Amino acid sequence: MLAAAESALRPQLPEGSSLSLVQSTAEDFTPPAGWQAELVTICRAFHWLDQAAVLTLLDEQVAPDGVVAIFGDNSFWVAGSPWKEAVRDVVKSFLGEERRAGAGTFQHHNRPYSEIMEESPFNEVEEVRVPVHRTWTAESILGYLYSTSFAAPHLFGDRLKEFEAAVKNRLTDFSASDIFPEENEFLIRLGRRGRK
Repeated sequence: MLAAAESALRPQLPEGSSLSLVQSTAEDFTPPAGWQAELVTICRAFHWLDQAAVLTLLDEQVAPDGVVAIFGDNSFWVAGSPWKEAVRDVVKSFLGEERRAGAGTFQHHNRPYSEIMEESPFNEVEEVRVPVHRTWTAESILGYLYSTSFAAPHLFGDRLKEFEAAVKNRLTDFSASDIFPEENEFLIRLGRRGRK
């Protein structure tokens, strides 16, 4: 992912700009001395973090008028369209009914992220919803699935090729042209420092 970020970001930088990409957990990240972020984004990963600890650490790492943005959209697991439901059913047929996550099964967070943020230094929270239209192909669907914890490649063991074939075969029921439209929505929670 760092290599992908490098190749996407480097050409976009103005002359003389610098770019540093660091591999670290959010809990262990230490910024360069004297540097503070204007914006920190956490997308589809907040549920993996020690949420209160990370928000507390960010209080030291984010500029006084900076923003923490926590956002995500609906995963394929919650479906929302017939072709996504079919893909989820194929995943279940290979890995079981329960949604995988890491070494166990997925446990949905029991509190809204906005509520967690309101208990942090970034306690002025604004929610913004952004509709998203995407167009997928069988290959991009598989790429997405492999980036998730519920369908990571290692979970399939020696059945990975069989899984790929099953997904592609099932998708032919929904498109002869290998085009799969998706209507989704990002929920963005913007946290700023406010009342203490």
